[in-house]
Amino acid sequence: MNVLTSSRIAIDPAYVERLIMETAAFGAYGETGVWRTVYSPEWVGATDLYAKWCEEAGLAVTRDAVGNVWGRLEGSEGGKSIVSGSHIDTQRPGGRYDGTLGALAGLIAIKALKEQFGQPKRTLEALSLCEEEGSRFPGTNFWGSRGITGRIAPGDAEALKGYDDETMADAMLAIGLDPARIPEAKRDDIDAFIELHIEQGPILEQADLPVAIVDAITGIRHYDVLLTGVQNHAGGFPMDLRNDPAAGFAEIASGVINTAHRMGRPAVTTVGRIVPWPNLPAVIPREVRFTIDARHPNPEKRRELYAAHEGLMREVAARRGLGVSWEHHVEHEPCLSDPGLVKTFQQAAREQGVPFMTMPSGAGHDSQQMAAIARVCMIFIRSKDGRSHTPEEFSSMEDIVEGIRVLAAGLHALAY
Repeated sequence: MNVLTSSRIAIDPAYVERLIMETAAFGAYGETGVWRTVYSPEWVGATDLYAKWCEEAGLAVTRDAVGNVWGRLEGSEGGKSIVSGSHIDTQRPGGRYDGTLGALAGLIAIKALKEQFGQPKRTLEALSLCEEEGSRFPGTNFWGSRGITGRIAPGDAEALKGYDDETMADAMLAIGLDPARIPEAKRDDIDAFIELHIEQGPILEQADLPVAIVDAITGIRHYDVLLTGVQNHAGGFPMDLRNDPAAGFAEIASGVINTAHRMGRPAVTTVGRIVPWPNLPAVIPREVRFTIDARHPNPEKRRELYAAHEGLMREVAARRGLGVSWEHHVEHEPCLSDPGLVKTFQQAAREQGVPFMTMPSGAGHDSQQMAAIARVCMIFIRSKDGRSHTPEEFSSMEDIVEGIRVLAAGLHALAY
């Protein structure tokens, strides 16, 4: 059968729950947490299990040069692949769902399609990406998808230092991966990449909806800011004669947050790290270092947000007689989903009777990297209380199954 009627695609909740819980056992942390960093023994166990499940589903399993696991269902007409997956590593600690759910969902959806509709016309692939979080090596974000898109430069693995005294190359060699072969992970035969993921925010819960189709992934800029002034006594120096970087910081922090607030959703700005020096109660500090995380999925609005933040920092510093400088250690362009894929998955949700909304993602995802070589789209699953990057993250089995049904129906439309 190669035509999907309005019938409901069957996804077994017990099978879904079993895969989630058995994967979560690798790196289990406390009652509900998971601590599974790239290339760790826990990671090896989870990826081996994923490969085993792909084989049991009748998919051809391969592992590439950075450790991504692929499960392939060959199409009768060949051509470029349609891929669905996400990352299998976690925060330290994270939860059971972030990333892992998307890797499992691709496998579960393709398995269901194979069982219910047979061989597709177009090749389908389930994908477990080796790394996205940067939780073992802070500069690795998107190591798995960067390998696939050819964005890992020669020497990166040897230069990349972890939180412990090790390099990415050391970690790869320890599990039998050769850093010299990283370029072999590159793919140029992927037509579409669809990533299912928990929302990691409260919007779906506020709307009382289980699923969203993601039409854009936010642009992100991280500022590392240094404000410098003159260190002096807290009692002896009148307010009008101070060059106080703490006062400048307070004004800037309030200003950038209020700028994003006035712009409205989906603009966001966060001041997350503040380090004054010398950090003493009776001393006007010499300097304040802090971070600004600013995000917007619309390219034009994003530029307006950044320009407003930078203009404010310059103005406050000049008026208060302070030095100001900043560096960007994260710079991700906004990623717009492919409009055709958005329509395909919106229609898939309607056909399956799954209530949904269309929204942008406020977090970064592997789809941003995959967009360099393929059309991309995402599906969000409701997060309880908007929680993520924590052992407390949770999505209900009902919502998860609804999301996988939407994924499977969309993949059917693309591949059958």
